[in-house]
Order: sequence, then C-alpha cells, then structure tokens
Amino acid sequence: MESIDRQVSIYMNGSEFGDPQIKEMMTQELRQRLIEAEAEGRPLRVYCGYDVTAPDIHLGHTITMRKLRQFQEFGHEVTFLIGTFTTLIGDPSDRDEARAEALKEDIERNAQTYAEQAFKILDREKTKVRYNYEWLSKLSFADVINMASYFTVQQFLIRDRLRNRYEKNDPIWLRELLYPLAQGYDAVSLQADVQLGATEQLFNLMAARRLQEVFGQKPQICITFPVLVGTDGVHRMSKSRGNYIGIAEPPDEIYGKTMSINDDLIMPYFELVTDVQEEELAEFRRQLENDTVNPMVLKKRLARELVTQFYDEKAATEAEENFARVVQKREVPDEIPEVRTSFKAQQLPTNSALIYQAGFASSSSAAFRLVMQGGVTIDGKKINDNSPAYTDGSIIKVGKRRYFRVVDADKTS
Repeated sequence: MESIDRQVSIYMNGSEFGDPQIKEMMTQELRQRLIEAEAEGRPLRVYCGYDVTAPDIHLGHTITMRKLRQFQEFGHEVTFLIGTFTTLIGDPSDRDEARAEALKEDIERNAQTYAEQAFKILDREKTKVRYNYEWLSKLSFADVINMASYFTVQQFLIRDRLRNRYEKNDPIWLRELLYPLAQGYDAVSLQADVQLGATEQLFNLMAARRLQEVFGQKPQICITFPVLVGTDGVHRMSKSRGNYIGIAEPPDEIYGKTMSINDDLIMPYFELVTDVQEEELAEFRRQLENDTVNPMVLKKRLARELVTQFYDEKAATEAEENFARVVQKREVPDEIPEVRTSFKAQQLPTNSALIYQAGFASSSSAAFRLVMQGGVTIDGKKINDNSPAYTDGSIIKVGKRRYFRVVDADKTS
C-alpha cells in the first residue's frame, strides 16, 4: 500500500482541477484503480493526446509529458497519442476564438516530427505512439449521432470560452462541439485507465468518462495540470503566438528565451517543467519573497536546467557563456551565419529581405515588422527603415541574440 500511496502522491503532484471535490474524487479513484490493477497483475493504461497544430513540441507540452514519464518509471503502459484527426477539428477549450482549420498535409508533416521530439523526455522503448486518425476516420455518421445523444448543447456551452463567444454573438462552429466527442472516443479506443491533460480540457476528459461507460468500460481517471504561460507573460505558451520555447530549438535559443521571461514566471517554470527538488524550490520562493536574491541568478539556474534536460551539461555551459558574451557584454558571437547577396544588382535586397533569407523571420511580412518596430541593428546602429543600410561585411543583429554577416556573393574566396 505504501508503494501505491507514493505513486498517487507523485502522479497528483502539481495537478489542478479548478474544483477541490473533483480533485479528491480523482485521487481516490486513482488509488483504487492502482489497487485493482496490482491485484490483476497488469499496468495501468495511461495516455495523453497532442494535436499537431505546429511542427514543434514546446515547453508547455512537457508538463504532461514529464508526468507520462513518471508513470513509465513505475512500470505502467504509456501511449503518446498524436491527434492527426482531432487537429482537423480544432479544440475550442483554450481559445476565445475559433481555430483556423488545419490542412491535412500540414498535420501529416507536423506529426512526423512529434514522436522523435517526444523521446527527449519519454522512454523510447516503453512508449507506444498512436495516431487517432486510425479510429476516428472510421466512425460512421450513425456512430457520431449515437455518441452525441448522451450530451446536451447546454453542457457544451456552460464552458467559459464557448459561453463568452456565444454571448458576444461570435461564431461557434458545429465542428467545435464535436471535438469533445472525438477526444472522448480516443479514451474508448485505447481503453484508458488514466488520461492526462490541461485544466482547461477537463470537460473533454470528463466527456470521455461518460463515453467509456456507454461502451461498457470503467471510466478513466482524469488528471489535469495548469497551462504554462508563454514568454510574453500574458498568454498560454503557443507556437502561433510566438511566445514559446521549443524543446528541439538550439541550446542558445532555449537559454536566451528562458532568460527573457518575466520574474513572476520563474517559480511556475521551476515547478512545472524542471526536476529541482521541493526543498530547494521552497528556498527559491523564500529568497524571492525576501528580496535576498537577484531574479537573474535564478533565471540562469532555470535556463541551465532546461538546456541540460533537453541536451546536456556541456551544451548548458556553452549556452550560458554565449548568453553572457552576446547579451550581457553585447559582443558578437564567435560563429555567425553568412547571407550572400550580389552588390552588382541594380536594386539591392531590402533589409527585411536579407533577414528572411537568413531564416530569422517566419515570413517576409514578419521580417518587415521586425525592421519597422526597431528590432534590428546594422553595424551597431538601430534601424527603422527598410532601405538597404548594409555593406559587404556588415553585421546584422535581429532581436537580442541573433546575428548574421552580409557577404558579397560576387567576390571570390
């Protein structure tokens, strides 16, 4: 029993349901399911689903992924579910507006990168990777109608985000109301004992419990966790908002982005996405409350923890040294990429065109905005005009940490 109590304590640590009664109910059900599974001599079937709206797994995703790893370490069966079908629908749980419809080819391309990135955290040998297109694409219209008959529209609209959109007369697409049914059927197909998710997805997870009962299964235990606020300090971490830290990004990027977060995010990041022990976290909290530590010191520790987690200590040390040289001492890195352009052309490429060519902006318009908003310097001088201001050998700095050198393409080396 001690082992089961310890497991329950570890799995529920950091969970957040928004309702203490639901948390207590799930805690008790988890303990009972662990007892039953032990008596049956089987592991729990545990999963979490991830929609592939972008090619990168970011730090926010790792909250549940780290919890999946804990289940693995106790010998349970873990499924990393990639939402190749649910992404086509779009989950309205975390949005105040409708999601743009995803393209099937984008989903397939993004899905290819997800599993490999996941193994930065999950044990490759102990992880099942599944795609919910396998079963959701095979449902008939009659199947969907049957599942829908167990829910009311009022149940769906009671959720804050959908209710707010309804009250503002903003469009709510019918496909959005079908999302909880699709996610719920995932649990049925996987015969799940436990599903992990974000607190704002609790309705979807509870809908899955109802569907499992309809299909003659024991309802799963739901464990939900708070979302991670992004580097902008306002919105949840999201690739589409650009406020994310990707776990496959270069060490310098992970370190630098971590150093840019607001001071009030230091402890939530430590608590949700690192392995720092509670005793040390308590000391960090005390120091911050008493103003006995410079927040910069703790951010450096946090940045090192994250780079080490996704790479290694050597990469963390190099990223720290690079940050000190480039950002704190404002020196140019030892190695920077080159962008070649012809100076014989009648009209030179604009500043933003070179930035886009260097890969430092996601689009030409994004590069133009960087220039016009003062986010670019050329040879140490900030610019806010897009007319070519560079020469052969110019150093262009984009944002706080990214540099490239302009090279005359017509010169022979």
